[in-house]
Amino acid sequence: MNIAKCIATFGGCGLSRKAPGTVGSLAALVVALPLLKKPRILATSALVAGVVGLWASKKAGDGEDHSWIVIDEVAGMWISLLACAPLPTDARVGRWGKMKWPLLAFGLFRLFDIKKPGPVGVLDRRHDAIGIMGDDIVAGVMAAGCIQFLRAVGKTVKLHRG
Repeated sequence: MNIAKCIATFGGCGLSRKAPGTVGSLAALVVALPLLKKPRILATSALVAGVVGLWASKKAGDGEDHSWIVIDEVAGMWISLLACAPLPTDARVGRWGKMKWPLLAFGLFRLFDIKKPGPVGVLDRRHDAIGIMGDDIVAGVMAAGCIQFLRAVGKTVKLHRG
């Protein structure tokens, strides 16, 4: 396997026979969990995945969005996880409290990536590297926006309760 295909498949995750996009997204989640406490490193990693993913998807996939190309899911997933970075109040929550936001980010990202609403679908209809990477990056931004909104609502509800 050449370097472009290794990157495009995220080390082979995209070669899964079943649901390669979900496998790639799940691998991205697992790799990023320790980075939630270091959002600058996570943001830099997402940026690098996006830029290198443009090159790898063009070189390895000839600009076609093959199912085995999952570096786009990695970049989008890492963007969605940026909204899950711990807040100072998160120190008091248990294991479920620390995992609920990343798991919700995973679910929302996959939902937007599969259903392709609005700008995600527009980018998906492009048949080039920008379309391959762009639809998942926008899906990640949309998932991050939803997470930020839900966290803000949750914080507001807690403030009004007591």
